[in-house]
Amino acid sequence: MTLRNTESVEPEAEFANNAFRDQSFPKHEQDYEKLSEYLELNAGYLPSMTIFDEVFEKYQYTDRK
Repeated sequence: MTLRNTESVEPEAEFANNAFRDQSFPKHEQDYEKLSEYLELNAGYLPSMTIFDEVFEKYQYTDRK
């Protein structure tokens, strides 16, 4: 959610914006597998799982600091 930016057209920001608006998105989930499964089954707004993979990797890196 920290990557939200309604004025950006970057894929990461668009994903974050759409996930924020997705009422069912598990916003507090931290498990990669659970998030990935949700997105694969429910997120027509995500054009590529690569975007999620990159965002999740950045999240893990900043969360460890």
